[in-house]
Amino acid sequence: MTEIIKGGNLPLSGESMRVAVVRRDDGPGSPAVDAAALLVGADGKVRGRGDLVFYNQPEHAASAVRLLGDARGEGGVTADWLEIDPGGVEPCVERIVVAASCDGGTFGEVEDLYLRAVGAATGEQLALYAVEGATTETAILLGEFYRRDGGWKFRAVGQGYASGLPGLATDFGFTVPDEEPPAPAPFPDRLPPPPPLPVPVPPAFPSPSVPSPPSPLPVPGSPHPAAGPPQPQAVVKTAGAAPVSVVPVPVAPDPAPEGRLNALPFEFGKEFPTIRRSGLGPGIVEVDTPLPRGFVVVDLVKEGAGFVKVTLLKPEGRKRTDIMASRIDDLSGRTVFRNLGDFPVRLEVHTRCAWTLTLRPVTVVPELLDKVEGRGPDVLAHSYDLLDIKVRNLGKEEEERGHMEVHAVRNNDNRERVFHRPDRGRGIATLPLSPRLLIINAPGPWSIEPTYLNAVGFWLRHR
Repeated sequence: MTEIIKGGNLPLSGESMRVAVVRRDDGPGSPAVDAAALLVGADGKVRGRGDLVFYNQPEHAASAVRLLGDARGEGGVTADWLEIDPGGVEPCVERIVVAASCDGGTFGEVEDLYLRAVGAATGEQLALYAVEGATTETAILLGEFYRRDGGWKFRAVGQGYASGLPGLATDFGFTVPDEEPPAPAPFPDRLPPPPPLPVPVPPAFPSPSVPSPPSPLPVPGSPHPAAGPPQPQAVVKTAGAAPVSVVPVPVAPDPAPEGRLNALPFEFGKEFPTIRRSGLGPGIVEVDTPLPRGFVVVDLVKEGAGFVKVTLLKPEGRKRTDIMASRIDDLSGRTVFRNLGDFPVRLEVHTRCAWTLTLRPVTVVPELLDKVEGRGPDVLAHSYDLLDIKVRNLGKEEEERGHMEVHAVRNNDNRERVFHRPDRGRGIATLPLSPRLLIINAPGPWSIEPTYLNAVGFWLRHR
């Protein structure tokens, strides 16, 4: 019997294994799950950072534990694969702890999470443990392979951590120095796939197959493919004018940035060429070619005094959405909207002034790492373990002394108001632990300052 419940254990032969952390992925907006492993000594602690195998460090120094990558199968089943060779582990290692971390949500939102170990050579099932009762945890210690009487055994643990993978690793003595860590080792270009196996799963689950590791893995660092779909085109129409024939103008992309300005996961949005259009008075910007799914950044520059509003237009019968509004003179503001890709992007600009509207990918949003000062609507990225931020509504003039709000927005566009100030003043806001966009709505000048960062360089996910 290889199916066990929390607290149960099984003897193992000590052969090389492939271990899958399996869950059901509901598509865009569902939390991303990553597998990890820690090699622990008799004192219950790791010896150093080399004893953690995860997305930024996919192989143990002795190559006894490797992260092979993730793969998708039928029915939305996704598996992260680890390869473990107990015979290659140093004698001082007493346990190999297998964990999973959750990005963009909690494990209470993850469906059908379980761990399955099979023999690397035979494909025979060695252990199957289904996780139950998860709620607010963002990391879970699934199970551990440990030495016993000259052999190896597996124990199902199921211990959750609301503090995420850093909190779990800290319990095992893992610390990160303050200095900048070395660059993470890249994934290999090609991975050995495990044998194709039908996978028995707990009775409560449907009966999909655990997908094998992909081969090859996509190589990061190439946001713009050499060839692809036609670049987006945009036109400007004057609101209220008689119908006119409009010829789309090809859009030349801006030079590609040297690097992303934030560490938001790619689920927040992909790269696309910059689109820039100008007008005088009310107008509509239409993008003829579909943009990628995910968030799109809208930069608006308005010259002169007066009210301005930007509205996301939708097909007839569907609700329009106001995405920016301000009375600031000579405004330079920023906002975002989530593009679902099911209809062409159309934005309406309401103003009497001259304006320039620019659409960019979400990669241009700056990361909140130090004190930031701004004026009016803006967007920042939060990808780290920021605990608190100091927010100041700095408006002095009467027209700048209104409400200021900060919303934390997940990749599925769920929004949580983390700060509100009805007038000039300051306050403290607590940010969620998983990546968010921070949407700032302010009638005038403001500042935001982080008060705590936790070893961001090492934990930052590199995709």
